[in-house]
Amino acid sequence: MKFIEKMKIDRSITIYRSMISRLRSRARLLVIALSILGLGAGLTGCGGSGSNSIAGDNGEVVIGLTDAPGDFQTYTVDVVSLTLTKANGDVIETLPVQTTVDFAQYTEMTEFLTAATIPSGVYTSASMVLDYTNADIQVEDEAGNTTAVSMIKDEEGNDIAVMDLRVQLEGRSRLLIVPGIPANLTLDFDLKASNEVIFDSAGVPTVIVEPFLIADVDLEKNKTHRLRGALKTVNVDEEYYSVIVRPFHHRMNDQVERFGSIKVNTSSDTVFEIDHISYSGSEGLQQLDSMPAFTATVAIGEIKLNPRRFEASHVYAGSSVPGGDMDVVHGNVISRVDNTLTVKGATLIRTDGTAIFRDVITVQLADTTTVRRQHSKDEHTIADISVGQRVHIFGILTNENPESLEIDATDGHVFMQFTTLRGSAIVTDGTPLNANLKAIGRRAIDIFDFTGTGVTVDDDADPTAYEIDTGELDISSIANGASIKARGFVRPFGQAPADFEARTIVDVSTVRANLSLSWDPATTTPFLDLSVSGITLNLGGQGMFHHLVRAGGRIDLNSLDQSPILQPLDSGDGKYILHIGAVVELFTSFGRYVEALDAQIAASKSFKGLRAKGLFDDSTGIMKAQMISVRIM
Repeated sequence: MKFIEKMKIDRSITIYRSMISRLRSRARLLVIALSILGLGAGLTGCGGSGSNSIAGDNGEVVIGLTDAPGDFQTYTVDVVSLTLTKANGDVIETLPVQTTVDFAQYTEMTEFLTAATIPSGVYTSASMVLDYTNADIQVEDEAGNTTAVSMIKDEEGNDIAVMDLRVQLEGRSRLLIVPGIPANLTLDFDLKASNEVIFDSAGVPTVIVEPFLIADVDLEKNKTHRLRGALKTVNVDEEYYSVIVRPFHHRMNDQVERFGSIKVNTSSDTVFEIDHISYSGSEGLQQLDSMPAFTATVAIGEIKLNPRRFEASHVYAGSSVPGGDMDVVHGNVISRVDNTLTVKGATLIRTDGTAIFRDVITVQLADTTTVRRQHSKDEHTIADISVGQRVHIFGILTNENPESLEIDATDGHVFMQFTTLRGSAIVTDGTPLNANLKAIGRRAIDIFDFTGTGVTVDDDADPTAYEIDTGELDISSIANGASIKARGFVRPFGQAPADFEARTIVDVSTVRANLSLSWDPATTTPFLDLSVSGITLNLGGQGMFHHLVRAGGRIDLNSLDQSPILQPLDSGDGKYILHIGAVVELFTSFGRYVEALDAQIAASKSFKGLRAKGLFDDSTGIMKAQMISVRIM
């Protein structure tokens, strides 16, 4: 059977040899999953497109960036351009200026990048050019020390400088632009799945980037979105305001709408913090209306349906926005001695809008420091800030030495954000939920010094039995030893136990996992079993990729009791991809996919690697795969 010849399947795609050759010659690729969602008039954008089309022939697209959880403390590169290509071959640039992005900061949210007015029509591909020349990539070693990466290689050992990332948008993944109906395009970078960090004997890290590129329509609609921009207009009666988009760290005082503008809907539940004073609902919107045009704003919210719109849960404005009249640092507190904090995983944003990605910053507090907490209008004090807490701190940089940065926040402000814990549950009768912590945020637990967190020395938080106050949360389904992810706030300093107040707890066994397996050298026997009931993977001859990643945690496939088995979704909605040399083929039938794989094995083809995404059952080793991608030489 010739599996390529006349393969008639819905949404099949072919990426031609000329494009792949060009990609290979320049660099290896990061994972991009592109998700398309049509949005109604509630989320509107406008901006330049470089097109000469008349206004009546134009439509709008709002583009955002996000990432899956990964190992990187910083993954900062320059986005040089972002183009969309129409079915007739016309190429439209949607990114007005080069933009520096730290993708590691967007594992929990999507950042709106640009809102562009572009010619109407069907767009069949997207391209993003990344420049690694001035990349700032930092990783954490086993001891918890953060180290800058100077060597970025493809899987053949070649240095990476510029990447041209392309993806075909076909079938349901095509981008349709029509007047009056804005569309939303989200670029999802999965750094964890497509990068491997290798430390040599001297502890020097190298990042290996493996090519992987698919088009996907599975948008995580509930993922939090962030919109940064300068205030444009406010409509108190209709409960919305609009902003001139300023993504990432672009300066707010630039009044040109290079990145377009977006409408932000609010409600009675929206919490505002304006110049470090809290408001809610219409009171906050009225206060925002009193602010001058081009006031700095940041909105946190979600895409809502019926009608489709962007609705903010939190709005920050004026001096409450990083890059205002104070320097700002954000990260996790790893230790506290008296009123001195050590913050790790820190990004420092200067008053001039520049960002410095550094690992450790010392912060000085005082009783004059004002403290607020996300989702709360209550008054707080510096006593509420404890080890592990994720914070935004506003102050004045007093030591500019990159190796010993210090912030004076004695007359500044601290904003406590939701903090994320990861670990395994310890469930026993008659006691609160405890956890054996693996990480706080993206940081290994060994770097945190919990001295002083307890009422007494004996009550200091113990990361191997970290006590979580679950309040009214239903935890009856969480089994002993289950991998969990909790979000909430660390208990005030010196007041443990409990150690943590949870707002949400998730059993990550119900969270989608990413599986990566490579063979080195390429193998002709990639599977122990291949049938319509499932694909059993052969772990023999594995290369550097042999992991399962779920909710930020990594599992070595070799540690499992059995070889992983990939099965189709019961709904039959999966996507199954073959990369054969320069050709990419997408299947929607698992049975046809198995036939194609079997034909390649019968032809003694060599298999290089495999990626899969879906729900993984730890007890059976079975993944219900919504996506499988196999690469063949």
